[in-house]
Amino acid sequence: MSDRLAVRKTYKLYLGGAFPRSESGRTYEVRDARGHFLANAAWASRKDARDAVVAARAAFGKWSGATAYNRGQVLYRVAEVMEGRAAQFAEEVAAGEGLSATRARAAVDAAIDRWVWYAGWTDKLAAVLGSANPVAGPYFGFSLPEPTGVVAVLAPQRSSLLGLVSVLGPVLAGGNTAVVVTSKDRPLPAVTLGEVLATSDVPGGVVNLLTGDAAEIGPWLAEHADVDGIDLAGTSGPLAMELERSAAGTVKRVLRAAPDEPDWTADPGLQRMTPFLETKSVWHPMGV
Repeated sequence: MSDRLAVRKTYKLYLGGAFPRSESGRTYEVRDARGHFLANAAWASRKDARDAVVAARAAFGKWSGATAYNRGQVLYRVAEVMEGRAAQFAEEVAAGEGLSATRARAAVDAAIDRWVWYAGWTDKLAAVLGSANPVAGPYFGFSLPEPTGVVAVLAPQRSSLLGLVSVLGPVLAGGNTAVVVTSKDRPLPAVTLGEVLATSDVPGGVVNLLTGDAAEIGPWLAEHADVDGIDLAGTSGPLAMELERSAAGTVKRVLRAAPDEPDWTADPGLQRMTPFLETKSVWHPMGV
């Protein structure tokens, strides 16, 4: 038997492609489903949320300006790296959600498949959601989907990886950048996903991950004038209503939380992509 002491990890945030500590210096203990200590995680603050929005806004031009095909290739690369760390993801999901090793691995496989599915949609959205419009005159009229901008994502609380992928993937596939508040009690798969993103081809700032309490960070993101949309998936009850009212002050696009956390294994369809896409109509004169 080894007498080596375990290294107690203190995980940081993922902002702008880097891993800073919370500016507040706060951390909290992450425990498994049985109450055993797993690691310490940074407790993000209002200032961290503002920094995440700044990073997401700075990255938006490059990410939204890339070709849809290129975004798909970048997202597919993320899935490849996730596959290589599937065992670690499964261990973290099993510990946090109290699942057997078999069920945890199935959840991880579903999350990787879901990420690939969204990667495949990047260059198909324009064909499915766009249109060529009949006009009375010597013009072409086109309607095309465009990304909304910076989207705040309050991740599901119980489904620590599959739920996270199911809300983050559609935001990125449409060309948006994201500020994500992870599951408070089960943040480790999100932390590992941040490490995957940092070692993939995703530009820094496209995804920013905040560990901590959605009830504390969410109101600042809902009120922030440089956040264009908010997904309330990980909230419910009075908090969801409060955030929706706050978001109305800056006319954000809001994707409401379901009354009960949905079954994330179900077919996702396009329901989570379209809320953060806007339709732009373009007129172009016909050639002679």
